[in-house]
Amino acid sequence: MRWLVTGAGGMLGHDTVRELLDRGEDVTGLDRVTLDITEPDAVQRAFDAHRPDVVVNCAAYTAVDDAETDEARALRVNGDGPRLLARACAAHGVRLIHVSTDYVFSGETRATPYPEDHPPAPRTAYGRTKLAGERAVLAELPGAAAVVRTAWLYGVHGRSFVRTMVELEARRDTVDVVDDQRGQPTWSADVAARIADLGATTAHGVFHATGSGEASWYELAREVFRLAGADPDRVRPTDSRSFTRPAPRPAYSALGHARWREAGLAPPRDWRSALSEALPLIRKEMSQ
Repeated sequence: MRWLVTGAGGMLGHDTVRELLDRGEDVTGLDRVTLDITEPDAVQRAFDAHRPDVVVNCAAYTAVDDAETDEARALRVNGDGPRLLARACAAHGVRLIHVSTDYVFSGETRATPYPEDHPPAPRTAYGRTKLAGERAVLAELPGAAAVVRTAWLYGVHGRSFVRTMVELEARRDTVDVVDDQRGQPTWSADVAARIADLGATTAHGVFHATGSGEASWYELAREVFRLAGADPDRVRPTDSRSFTRPAPRPAYSALGHARWREAGLAPPRDWRSALSEALPLIRKEMSQ
């Protein structure tokens, strides 16, 4: 198969291209400079030039706080762009895997993981625009599109909470971290592997690609310190009121993984296992 990955300059796009190359696949990665998914002519040129069998859309407007005052621009990238890709896929008989987010849920009153079919209820502009993209993709390609929601991403390349904790461990005696928001730390390389698995099937609909289990940001920070050989007690708990932001963060956004087993695929592994493998690679990259 020929794969086309949009948003290939980002953390997940980079890892998806690398995963597919490592599997011996024919893959082309296009970043936002080489493909603006909001431009119909650019999308058509990309399809004509690369003739993909599978498109993975990792392109997105991800500035969660900025979207609160720039929702129109966020909607153009997160809603209109995926619709253009889906229409092109429909016209060419191409499969589409579209990356989305936990922000499509409110995260307010739940205490157990959201199943894939739970009704979305975004509280932020970012969440609303990502939900618009999901709905556009599934409407345009009802039998050939998969929406892959992920959350709390970190990776070897690019900025992330995990990388920030590594930096702060080296510079500060103590670090205050929020303990009243729970989710699922997720290594971008693991999501890339799930995307590659999914693309080799005909499975469609919504899938959740997040690390299994759950943690608060405070618990994640302590685990980063522990794995780095530092004292986890240097991480101190605080609450969300200490870090006010324009866009409210979900208090609880863990996602369920039932659809993977239904599709005959392995669900994501435990987040601690992934972090223990990823952290040495992140620290090595940071030291170079």
